[in-house]
Amino acid sequence: MKKKHVILLAFLAVSVAGAAIGLGILKTKIAAIEKQMAGITIADVDLTNIADGVYNGSCSVFPVAAEVKVTVKDHAITAIELVKHNHGQGAAAEVIPGRVVEAQSLVVDTVSGATYSSNVILKAIENALTGAK
Repeated sequence: MKKKHVILLAFLAVSVAGAAIGLGILKTKIAAIEKQMAGITIADVDLTNIADGVYNGSCSVFPVAAEVKVTVKDHAITAIELVKHNHGQGAAAEVIPGRVVEAQSLVVDTVSGATYSSNVILKAIENALTGAK
């Protein structure tokens, strides 16, 4: 009977240690993702320097990714197609392309509760437009 208790206690100790290590790794990964997301800066783009055309852009910061097609005509953004948007709970951010078209600027409010997705979509749009130069 004592041998079973020793084995059970050893198993529990190993399980607790494994869980603690796993939580430490998870916490480190989450902190790294938050640091990446906080590092996303969105610069407004001067549309007068952009020729007519359709420009592709993307941005990915795990677990959020976005791919866009931005249409420019007469130095104005006429459409933004959100080709791909991988998100957790950030579906609400899918209004961002419409806001950018309306404002003709990347300086728009992000969606509360979907800030990471909002910023990734905005960065994808910026990448499309800066790649157009």
